[in-house]
This record gives sequence, C-alpha cells and structure tokens, in this order.
Amino acid sequence: MITETAAPSVHKVHPAVVMARQAVSDVESLSSYIDQFGTPMSFGANTEIYGEGEPAEYLYKVVGGAVRMCRILADGRRQIGSFYLPGEVFGLESGDDHTFSAEAIANSRILVVRRSALLALAGRDRAIANELWTTTCRELRMAQNHILMLIKTAKERVVAFLLEMAERASSSGQIELPMSRQDIADYLGLTIETVSRTLTELARTAAIELPATRCVVLRNRAALARLEG
Repeated sequence: MITETAAPSVHKVHPAVVMARQAVSDVESLSSYIDQFGTPMSFGANTEIYGEGEPAEYLYKVVGGAVRMCRILADGRRQIGSFYLPGEVFGLESGDDHTFSAEAIANSRILVVRRSALLALAGRDRAIANELWTTTCRELRMAQNHILMLIKTAKERVVAFLLEMAERASSSGQIELPMSRQDIADYLGLTIETVSRTLTELARTAAIELPATRCVVLRNRAALARLEG
C-alpha cells in the first residue's frame, strides 16, 4: 500500500497585515510609534482624560495644549503632581491603575495607544524597551524633583518652577504658561496669593518681566539660579 503524504498548508497573510508589521519594524522610537499608531483625540479645557483609580490601559502623548495630573485630598484641597507639555508622554504607571486623574488644562490634542501593544513591542524591540525605561526614569526624576521643590521657600519654589518650565519648553527667555496661577499654586503647595505676590516681587527686581498674565520673560537667569536655592 502506498501512503500519500499531505503537503503542508501555507497560511497566506493579508498584504495589509504584512505592511502593518513592516511599519512597526520601521519604528525608530517610542515617540514615533505613538505618532504612527496613536489614535488622535481632542479634549476641551478642564476636561478629564482619565480618572484616579481607573485601569491604566493606555499611554498618551500631548500633541497640542497641556495636561495636569491631579487628585482631590480628603480635606477637599486639590493636589497637582505634574504637568505635561506638547511632545511629552504621560500615563505611565507602576501598577494596573492610575494614581492621579489627568485633565486637559486648555483645549488639547492627544494621541492614545494601548499599553499592552506598546509593551508587546518593547518585548521585541530593545531600542523601544530602552526608551520606555528612560521615559519611566524621567517620570521618577520629575517626581523626586517635585518632592524636593516642596521643602523650599515660597520664592525658591516659584523660581524653580519657572526655570523648569523654561527648560522643558526649550525657551531661551520667554515662557507662555498654559496653566493658571491657581494650577501653579496647587502644584507648588502654595496659595494663589503667594504665587502672585512672588511673581510681582521677581518682576520688581527685574529678574523677570510679566507682559501678560500667563507670559513670563526671564530677564536675569543668573539671579534666578541663585534664588532657586
């Protein structure tokens, strides 16, 4: 008796799937991956993007506008943990749930990608994994700097905040702040009156200039650096 051996079947992959896989393999960075595969979403000013305690299923990148991370304390006070500006990624968590709520400060455009898809890619691509690790370390450093900022004097906190915003916005002198003075106060653990009074004092000494409520011009960086403490 002659036994016929069946030829192995060949699974045909749809050309669109092949192209998608090729596109992923061509991704050079975490940011470019989000740019290519992120879903664009728009949020109005003071709109919640996600809430504290919700599952951390997505990662986000600010395209336009700005975002604040906040929570309401037991006594009703609002605590702001961080701000995110255009080009920055947020939503990274060490656990499965978000520890802060994310809100759009102004009308904002956000790109959204699934956390599971990004982690799967990081498992295959060492460069993406390294960049994800670097982004996580940057988040930790920002949190540490914020903690250290809160033990400084009111003037030192305000100055440190201005210098941080200038660095993150890659500004040589003029900063357009997307957040309100109340936001700044809640981030620095101060009252809005203290923030306003400190900015006025800095302007009076010519360290800064305040051409508009949310516009700050750094006139004397050396003096500000000395005041930062």
